[in-house]
Amino acid sequence: MDSQSLCTGKAAAVIALGAGASFFLRGGKDSLDRAGDESLLLGDTSYLTWAALCIIAGVSLLVFGWLYKLFFSPLVLLKAPDDVGYIAEDGRSRARAANEVRRRRKVGELPPVYPNGWFRVLDSHLLERGEVRSVTVVGEQVAVFRGQDGKAYVLDAYCPHLGANLAVGGRVVGSCLECPFHGWQFEGNNGKCVKIPYAEKVPEFAKVRSWPSCEVNGQILVWFHCDGEEPQWTVPELQEITKGEWVYRGRTEHFINAHIQEIPENAADIAHLGHLHTPGLVSGVDLRYTNSKIWEFIRHDWKAQWEPESEPNKHCSKMLLKHAITVFGRHCSLLDVNVVARQVGPGLVFLLFEHSFLGRGVILHCVTPVEPLLQCVSHITFYQSNIPPIVPKFILIAECTQFERDVMIWNNKKYISKPLLVKEDSAIQKHRRWYSQFYSENSPRLQYQRDTLDF
Repeated sequence: MDSQSLCTGKAAAVIALGAGASFFLRGGKDSLDRAGDESLLLGDTSYLTWAALCIIAGVSLLVFGWLYKLFFSPLVLLKAPDDVGYIAEDGRSRARAANEVRRRRKVGELPPVYPNGWFRVLDSHLLERGEVRSVTVVGEQVAVFRGQDGKAYVLDAYCPHLGANLAVGGRVVGSCLECPFHGWQFEGNNGKCVKIPYAEKVPEFAKVRSWPSCEVNGQILVWFHCDGEEPQWTVPELQEITKGEWVYRGRTEHFINAHIQEIPENAADIAHLGHLHTPGLVSGVDLRYTNSKIWEFIRHDWKAQWEPESEPNKHCSKMLLKHAITVFGRHCSLLDVNVVARQVGPGLVFLLFEHSFLGRGVILHCVTPVEPLLQCVSHITFYQSNIPPIVPKFILIAECTQFERDVMIWNNKKYISKPLLVKEDSAIQKHRRWYSQFYSENSPRLQYQRDTLDF
């Protein structure tokens, strides 16, 4: 059952409830009109009977739809930039609190704002054949479209003719994208203009930038390099997803107001797991209350190790994570989970789950820089098709809850280029050295962005 079927079911439920209310009101009116009669005729009660049946049918449809969505539909949880990580006090709205923090916070001495690498721009299932979408990545507007050949293409959004946005009203023609302003058509694979409806000849230099892109693991990704270099590595393909053994079970999306490097650095910050993520999920995400004694009977235990990989995969690193739960001080071994978090480049992490009876799956953790200090973070989960969907949905919600605790830290912290570390923090410095490979001499810095953008 897809979203269209669910909408149809909801509409049927509303119609049934409306009909039930109509029958009820009509039956009540007839009963009042016949109140002087000695007995109520069978015809008078038929309205009430039909009303009850329609109401029961409507409620049943609503309950069925809710249960189906809970147990079978993919989980979709999308958060706005000011939804998570800010404390709204003194009657302020969350948006106002977020804006005040962003305006007043000291950002620190930042590394370059856009590292070189592959970044997710869209999930494959969100782009139908012949459809175009507008996306912002590394401060640029791009048009992502799927040609009639089924292939996804990424072009700069602005037409070089008079600057119209190709993604707003543009039309897909074959493997080309047509400008909505004057009908110029640009080839998806190289950006070259192949048709100007009113011109005899297309200038050789008429083209838009075509971004190197790939579509793998149910995602469309683009390659960014500040010097325009070609992709230096490929994104690993998970055969379980390609073969359909693992199926899509949902996604979450958050916007983080922090430097992109802050987010993957968490993998090397082993100490924060035992402090920030020990309280149980029921403790919530507001750090003022996560250590409440009410919920301290359930705790998470973490054991982790982070290491960079060697050639030819020096652009990769790996975190081995063992997760356990204790309830009233007793270890529940049945809930132990082993996770291998493999980072590929600056913005992709494969969180591979394996459990003794809950099966195997992956959460694709993707960090895409939207602006210098605004990151779009998505978690997309694929899981064994023979495992009930409620299982991966619960895992995704649990991951989302723990992640949102980090969001409150990231949204309010300052980046310290030379942190005060102890011996036990050595992996953090090691991670920073590893991550520095994704910056080049010409990588854009925040000051440059301030000079060219109203940021």
